[in-house]
Amino acid sequence: MSEDVTTILFACIHNAGRSQMAAAFFNALADPAKARAISAGTEPAGEVHPEVVDAMREVGIDLSAALPRHLTPAMASQATLLVTMGCGEACRLVPGLQRENWTLPDPKAQRPERVRAIRDEIRAHVERLINTRGWRAEKS
Repeated sequence: MSEDVTTILFACIHNAGRSQMAAAFFNALADPAKARAISAGTEPAGEVHPEVVDAMREVGIDLSAALPRHLTPAMASQATLLVTMGCGEACRLVPGLQRENWTLPDPKAQRPERVRAIRDEIRAHVERLINTRGWRAEKS
């Protein structure tokens, strides 16, 4: 990976819903030569929520093999920007790391239409971030 590539870290508590969707959308939409996303949680779950896997499959993104990961200082130190979603101060800060907080509901155990709405809201946030920073992938 080039040192010129910016790493964005999406974090939530369980890394089983919001942060997984955000990182997946980011990596699908951003130019990989400019930026990439990773995701983690402060208290990782055993699996990505099945309702999240289903909702993302509907938009062509496969999260069936994704696994929740623990947010570590080493992981955070790789990132330029930390985007938190519901973990507040539990998401560790690294000096010099830019931070944004996105207030989004937890999709866990929600009805499919609610998970879809959360998914679409996350995608809109990700698209704004990518467009604002100039990381959009060129269409071929």
